Amino acid sequence: QVHVVESGGGLVQSGGSLRLSCTASGILFSINSMGWYREAPGKERELVASITSGGTTNYADSVKGRFTISRDSAENTVYLQMDSLKPKDTAEYYCHALVIREREGIRYEYWGQGTQVTVSS
Repeated sequence: QVHVVESGGGLVQSGGSLRLSCTASGILFSINSMGWYREAPGKERELVASITSGGTTNYADSVKGRFTISRDSAENTVYLQMDSLKPKDTAEYYCHALVIREREGIRYEYWGQGTQVTVSS
């Protein structure tokens, strides 16, 4: 049973901070990367930040300098520290895990259930 579970969303005022957590469990193979996506009403889901098993990070331009993605030593949990939040950051945030093992013909993607982040002006 594979589970990807997020938590940490909530209400915050502009300029405030939130820290999201995501734990991926039950995945047999090593996870190549994990990331955070967000989906605002009327807009498509977009990548916010990602981190590979080697520690390489990637951020959307809109959150650079404000958000920080990290992982624990076991690489089964990732965090998204969100500082200087803006109303435009309001969205449902989803955790994503990617497993790729080309020799075995394996490519799996797993999604969490989502956690709501609302930033008031």
